[in-house]
Amino acid sequence: MSRLSTAERMLRIFTDIRPGEGMTAMLMFTNVFLILLAYYFIKPLREGWIAVSDIEGLTKMEVKAYSSFAQSILLLFVVGWYARLADRLDRSTLFTRATLFCISNMVIFWFLQPDLFFGQLPISGIVYYLWVGMFGVFVVAQFWTFCADVYSDESGRRMLPFIAVGATSGAATGSWIVDMLVSSGVVPSEALLLEATVPLFVSIQLVRIVERHEDHRGRPSSEKSGGEMPVEKGSIWSGARLIMASKFLLLAALVTLFTNWVNTNGENLLFRVVQETLAVHADNHGIMNERSLLEYVRDGTTAFYGNFYFWVNIIALLLQAFVASRLLKYGGFAAILLILPVIALVSYSMMALLPILAVVKMMKIAENATDYSLNNTSRHVLWLPVSSAMKFRGKPAIDTLYVRLGDGLAAVTILVGVQLLSLSTAGFFAFNVILVLCWLVTGVMLAREHRRATEADVGE
Repeated sequence: MSRLSTAERMLRIFTDIRPGEGMTAMLMFTNVFLILLAYYFIKPLREGWIAVSDIEGLTKMEVKAYSSFAQSILLLFVVGWYARLADRLDRSTLFTRATLFCISNMVIFWFLQPDLFFGQLPISGIVYYLWVGMFGVFVVAQFWTFCADVYSDESGRRMLPFIAVGATSGAATGSWIVDMLVSSGVVPSEALLLEATVPLFVSIQLVRIVERHEDHRGRPSSEKSGGEMPVEKGSIWSGARLIMASKFLLLAALVTLFTNWVNTNGENLLFRVVQETLAVHADNHGIMNERSLLEYVRDGTTAFYGNFYFWVNIIALLLQAFVASRLLKYGGFAAILLILPVIALVSYSMMALLPILAVVKMMKIAENATDYSLNNTSRHVLWLPVSSAMKFRGKPAIDTLYVRLGDGLAAVTILVGVQLLSLSTAGFFAFNVILVLCWLVTGVMLAREHRRATEADVGE
């Protein structure tokens, strides 16, 4: 019988590792750390670039809101196309080509940044915003699919939580580095794209090493992309019909809709407050030159979001590690489902009363960290007591249609609030309070249906 190596005995502290799994586990941990490190180099820059992408007749918040909605629509098509591509290529080849494609894009975007070589090109910031969403599909999501190919169901249950810690650690580290380098002026924000290519090149090599190591261990290599369940043609629309016929699914869909609507509104409003604050600071410092003002706003926005994402990821990691399982154990599904709307209700009430950056930042960190940890756990637990038909037809429809509908309603909220009602920032936050109350009521009803489904073992 094989024995644990020294390294595997050390990893045993964190996860239930078996002999021979240590090398792959460390490689996968390091790989996702580097991927998320790179992602959180380019993600804060997304906000900084969109902040200086002026479109005539639109406020900065509108540019961001409409770009976010356009991104969600684009991803509907990108995900379908990418899934068909994945059917023709093995995972390592697909990952390598997709990552190299993204690296080449990053070099192109570096050339296109404002006043670097080509002056101010507003549309380039919007295109970059859309592209960051595609990066999430091409590289970040593809890594987790690669994991599913490497690990069996049994080993994945043991190893994926450990690897997920690498993802959160990479995200927090990348955000912290961006904040430190850009806010101190050591590195200008336009350099982040080139710096992000380095961990991605290393990531490609790690994928190849994992493949060779697993083949050497005798793991059967998949001929195709990993064995996902094929999606029935038209299943999204059949899933939509199933949602309308099931109270449980309809409530789950509405909770998803309100969650995304509220959160996206909050993201847009946070961006607005950041821009208003930077404008005041620039005026106080006498920054009037157009180029200097552009650099100040871009770097200030990028540094802010680097710091913001750092705290979101750190707190999310702590909540996931020390709170999620305990809250689920002692409070049940209702507690872990309703904690986010309760936090959101308190947060947006405070933001409506005091819409200043310090308060908005603190409250949004609390909301997003809870969403990434506790609420993410509730999304998984939600589907445990339901039938396979609900899982494989209803869930994809909810994740596709109702998430995008939430993005669309958030864009409409900004359009109506700015162009027709001229709502203040406090007014927008007050509207979110109303949405959160609807979300909370719907969540209570879903928790009751989930309890009934659990007790009756629906669909089994």
